[in-house]
Amino acid sequence: MNGIDTVKAARRLGGLIAVGALALTGCGPDGSPAHPASSASAARPSTSGGDSATSGPNWPNSAPTGTADGGGGADAKSGQQLKLGEASKVPFTYGKSKGEISLTVTAIEQGDAADLASLNLGDQVKGKVPYYIRYSVTNAGTSDLSYSAVNHMKGHLPDGTEAQDLMVIGDFDKCKGDSLPSGFTAGKTAQGCAVALAPTASVKVTSAEYWGEPFTLGKGVTWK
Repeated sequence: MNGIDTVKAARRLGGLIAVGALALTGCGPDGSPAHPASSASAARPSTSGGDSATSGPNWPNSAPTGTADGGGGADAKSGQQLKLGEASKVPFTYGKSKGEISLTVTAIEQGDAADLASLNLGDQVKGKVPYYIRYSVTNAGTSDLSYSAVNHMKGHLPDGTEAQDLMVIGDFDKCKGDSLPSGFTAGKTAQGCAVALAPTASVKVTSAEYWGEPFTLGKGVTWK
């Protein structure tokens, strides 16, 4: 892991809960770090390099879809603000894989606190409400991005503060996948999902930010 990835990993862990074979950490409502789950068998930071513990079968579509249209949207800029459904072309790096993707956050859906029961996180998620950040990824370059992970998606609360992340290593039917499927070549499209946690039922997750390299957290591309 290079210096940039180390910094990104450290910042990411400030708001991450990693779940059980799964994983979770995070910031409480006052910004103080929460304790990692004692039942967690692995804590997986989201960085732009290294191997992912999740892979193709965890992606909602086991085979990529779409046609070789090169993806849509203008080239992304740091701090760019978009509406849900708008596409943005961003440079993409994951381990040794480099390319370009067209990324669109299509929806931010409110879940139910009961959705988290199967993860056995107890007090760590008590009172919290999951939101599902659903996004579409198109390979807008020429590289094969099979099994790469699009894992720098962050939810934000109405006041602009970061929502707590919930990263599941394994199956979670409500929100599957951050790793691209096999055969993800030029023009192919797949759908993904990330989980953000609102601290209470009265506070919503209202926007989503992609902050993968070359962006930094707080200066990425935001959809609202």
